[in-house]
Amino acid sequence: MNGLYTILLLIGSNVFMTLAWYGHLKLQQMNISNSWPLFAVIAFSWGIAFFEYVLQVPANKVGFVGNGGPFTLIQLKVIQEVLSLAVFTVIAGMMFQGESLHWNHLAAFLCLVAAVYFVFMK
Repeated sequence: MNGLYTILLLIGSNVFMTLAWYGHLKLQQMNISNSWPLFAVIAFSWGIAFFEYVLQVPANKVGFVGNGGPFTLIQLKVIQEVLSLAVFTVIAGMMFQGESLHWNHLAAFLCLVAAVYFVFMK
């Protein structure tokens, strides 16, 4: 069950992180943050990123084999990266309609899936 909790927490944390990293660009497209100074954009992103950490830290704590979880440190990192790109793909598709997936993006994603496979090999 710790593995499932870890995955769910990582998905949630990646939603917040993607919004923190790229949400300000959507606000700029909507002419909301165009006049914000860089410091305000950074503070806005930090405010969102706080919630990423609220989920990321427990995900790593619960999921790490040293704390009774099912994943090694390397496995946690690879899972996090794959989830990060999957969440980014969904959110970017919803927020930035002009961005589209091409064959090379799908090929790269398949390489990430292969990375997960290899990191879990005994």
